[in-house]
Amino acid sequence: MKLTERLKHIRLVRSLVYGTVGIITYPGLALFNKIRIEGTEHLRRLPRNNVLFVSNHQTYFADVIAFIHIFCAVKWRKQNKLGVPYYLLNPFTNLYFVAAEETMNGSFISRFFKLAGAVTIKRTWRAEGKEIQRERDETDTCKIDQALSRSWVITFPQGTTKPFAPGRKGTAHIIKNNQPVVVPVVINGFWRAFNKKGLSFKKRGSLLSIRFKEPMVIDYTKPVDHILEQVMEAIEQSRNFMLKGKHHFMNLLDK
Repeated sequence: MKLTERLKHIRLVRSLVYGTVGIITYPGLALFNKIRIEGTEHLRRLPRNNVLFVSNHQTYFADVIAFIHIFCAVKWRKQNKLGVPYYLLNPFTNLYFVAAEETMNGSFISRFFKLAGAVTIKRTWRAEGKEIQRERDETDTCKIDQALSRSWVITFPQGTTKPFAPGRKGTAHIIKNNQPVVVPVVINGFWRAFNKKGLSFKKRGSLLSIRFKEPMVIDYTKPVDHILEQVMEAIEQSRNFMLKGKHHFMNLLDK
């Protein structure tokens, strides 16, 4: 096992990473922009493991960082707000997030952020900016299964920041095989506030919204396609939601 892989499983290391990243990013989330959080009451009674958060995706890093802030705040009994970030003194570290290996190896900052609990996978549809087709790596699936067996996991079924992109069947396979508690999340405003990587500002004063929904009711015996369709509907990235609102239309133009 590589040193990075070993370090990210050590709670003290992850606490230091969360504290460092949290202090740096807090102003961008809560001071230079406005953040609206809904539904954290649904997080209170979740089990310690086998919980999968499925969300739409708008930037490489800012989305996940916002989740980390919220989970840490909830641990300190805050509801639907961040407030003063003293929660970083004892952060919530029972968390992993699925990310493309290529993205996480792209820079020193992204490699550092891997220590926060990145489960890196190889994209089956894109590599080095080019469209490809390759078989799903079972090793990647096993890594996600292992993370779920001991923690919460965040994944983005579309695997891209492009709005209304089709969901990837890998997420549905993970749900069907592990039968986790699945919590859908809908985010918005990150594409407007941050650049694609989520590390620099595009527009200050933006409204960032994160809405946690109730855990999904899923029939795990259903086919993978059915489960994926249900997930995409829950995160409001299905055809039923396409171009319903002005913010979706502006998002498409921005891309």
